[in-house]
Amino acid sequence: MSSSVQLFRNQKYHELKGQCIQQGWLFEDPEFPASDESLYYDSTTKGKVEWKRPKDLCEEPHLLVDGISSHDFHQGKLGNCWFVAACSCLALRKSLWQQVIPDSNEQEWDSKSPGNYAGIFRFRFWRFGEWTEVVVDDLLPTQNGELIYCRSNVRNEFWSALLEKAYAKLAGSYQALDGGCAAEALVDFTGAVAESINLAEGKYGEVISEQMKLFEDLMKVHKRGGFISCSISSPGRPSEAETEMGLIVGHAYSVTAIQKLRLGERLIFSFKAEKLFMVRLRNPWGKKEWHGAWSDSSEEWKKVSDSERKNLGLTVENDGEFWMTFEDWCKHFTDVDICRTVNTSYFSIHKTWEKKMMYGAWAKHSEPLLNRSGGCFDNKETFLQNPQYIFDVKKAEDEVLVSLQQEDRCKYKKEGKGDNITIGFEILKVEDNRRYRLHKLTVQERAATSPYSNTRSVFLRRSLQRGRYVLVPTTYIPGIPAKFILRLYTDVPSKLRELKADRPKMTCWNLLCGYPRRVTQIKVLYAEGLQKQDRAGGADPYVLIKCEKQSRRSPVQHGTTSPVFNTQVIFYRKDIDSPVTIQVWSSSLLSDQFLGQAVLAASPADPREQQTLRLRSRGGGEAAEVPGRITVKVLSSDDLAEL
Repeated sequence: MSSSVQLFRNQKYHELKGQCIQQGWLFEDPEFPASDESLYYDSTTKGKVEWKRPKDLCEEPHLLVDGISSHDFHQGKLGNCWFVAACSCLALRKSLWQQVIPDSNEQEWDSKSPGNYAGIFRFRFWRFGEWTEVVVDDLLPTQNGELIYCRSNVRNEFWSALLEKAYAKLAGSYQALDGGCAAEALVDFTGAVAESINLAEGKYGEVISEQMKLFEDLMKVHKRGGFISCSISSPGRPSEAETEMGLIVGHAYSVTAIQKLRLGERLIFSFKAEKLFMVRLRNPWGKKEWHGAWSDSSEEWKKVSDSERKNLGLTVENDGEFWMTFEDWCKHFTDVDICRTVNTSYFSIHKTWEKKMMYGAWAKHSEPLLNRSGGCFDNKETFLQNPQYIFDVKKAEDEVLVSLQQEDRCKYKKEGKGDNITIGFEILKVEDNRRYRLHKLTVQERAATSPYSNTRSVFLRRSLQRGRYVLVPTTYIPGIPAKFILRLYTDVPSKLRELKADRPKMTCWNLLCGYPRRVTQIKVLYAEGLQKQDRAGGADPYVLIKCEKQSRRSPVQHGTTSPVFNTQVIFYRKDIDSPVTIQVWSSSLLSDQFLGQAVLAASPADPREQQTLRLRSRGGGEAAEVPGRITVKVLSSDDLAEL
C-alpha cells in the first residue's frame, strides 16, 4: 500500500483478512457493527432490520458483474440520491473507480477457492486532502430478504451496497447520508475541485451568451474527466414532488453526456438549426423521466432515423436516462454541481496546472493579534483577524483556480452540529514586497471575492494581473472554529504560503545592525505630463521606489507620458531620518533615462490622503522642477503591526 494512504480507525485490510482466513471465520467489523447504532444517530427513526451477508441473499454473489456501469444501481429507502448520482458519474471513468475500489479482482468472491473469502472489503476516499482506506464487513441491512438501501440492478452484484456502507462508516451512520450534495461525494471519490452554480441567479435560462459560455465550459469539464450533477431546488414545493414535465424536485440527477451536434442537410430543414446543444441525464431511481422536447416519445425523435440517431451519438442506454436541449436544461434545473479534475500532470496534451495545498483553521482568541476567526469582509474591525495566505502571479495575467474546503461535518450530526458552516474568501492585491500579515486595509485592492456558501467547498476561477496577493479564507460570522484546506492552481508556480508573523522578527543580528522603528506604505497611482522621449511624443516609463538600501521597481508602461502604475510597496525602516525616494525612469535599449523624482520624509504626521507631487531633478534641497507630476498615497506608523 502507498504510504500516502491513511487507514481509517487504523484497520489494516490484509492483516485482518489473513487473521479471518487463518481462524476460518467471516469478518465482523467492531468499528461499524451490524446494529442500530450504525444505521441511525436518531433513536426515533428505528425500524426492524436484519443484517445479512450477500451469500444469504443470492446464490453466486459478486463484487462486480461485467465491470461497472452508470446504470448498476438504485437508491433504496435512504434520501441519498446525491450519493447515487455521484456513483453514476464515478462509473463513467474506469481509472477513477479503480482508485476507489482498489484491486477489485483480489477482493472478488472466488467460487474455486471459497476458503480465501473472509467477508471483508476495502474502499478509498479522498478525505480532507489525503486518501483514506476504509475497511467494512459484508453484513448489509435488509428487510424481507431485500437490501433496503443502495442496490444493484443485477441481484448478485454488491459493489454499490458495500461502497455505500464504507461511506456511511466514514459519516458515522447510514442516516448521516440522508440529504447531501453530489459534488461532495464526487470530491470524496476523486479529490476533484467542486463548484456550485445557481442557474436561476446566473440567468442562464434567459441570457443566451451566458448559456453558451456555460455549455462550452461544461463540455470541456466533461471531456477532461470532470463530473456534473444537477437538481431543482424546492422552496414552496414538497421534496421529491414531480413537475409537470416529469422532473423530480429536490433530487440529484447525474449528467452522463454533453454533445454539440452539427446536423445534416435533412435535419437542418426539420429543426431550422445547424447545431443542437444537448445534455443527457440519468435519474438515480432508474425511472421517472423528462416529458418535454427530445423525451423518449417526443415529436423530435420521430424526425430522426435510427441510423442518424446512432451517428449523432444520441443514444439512450437504459431506463431513467434521457436527453434534453441545453436551453431546456438551463430553464428547468436550478442548481448545478461541477467537479473539475484539475490536470497537474506534466505528461499531458491538455493545460497543466501548478497546485499548492495548505491546511488551516479558524480559531478564536481574545487577543486580536492571535485571533484567527474574524468573519467576512463586512466585519471591518475583525476581518483581517483570519488566516492569511500570500501568493505571486508571475505572468502579465494568469488565470487562477481557488478551492476552499471545510472539514466534513457529517460525523457531528449525532450531536446536532452536522450542518456546514457558511464560508468564502477574499483575494487582496497587496504590496509587491509584503512579507508580514495585513493589519489594516489602506492602499490594497480587493481583487476578487468568492461566493459565500454553506456548501463544503467554495470555488473561484479568476484572471489576475501580475503582482502579489493575499488570500483571506473566512467564515461568514466571526468566532466560529473550524478546519479547512485551501487549494490554489496557477499556470506557473505561485509560492503560496501562510503569513504568520505580524512584524519583522527580533534577532541577535538586530542588536548589531538595528531593528526597524517605522513602517511605511507607498502606493504610486499614476504620473502625467512626463518629458517626451521619442519622435512619436511618448515614453516607456517605470517607477523606482527607494528607501535605505531597499528598492522596488514597477513594470514598464509602454508608449505613454501619462502612465498608470498602481504599484504598492512597504518598507520597515531602521533609519527614520533617511527619506523615501520615488524616481520615474523611461526604459531604453541602450540606457534608461531619468525623468524626475519626488523625495518624501514619510513620517507618521504626514497627510495620509492621496497627493500629487511635482517631479524634480536629482540633488539636495529644493532641486529644480522638471516636467511631470506623480500621484501617490503614503502612510507611516511607528507601530510595526498597524499597517
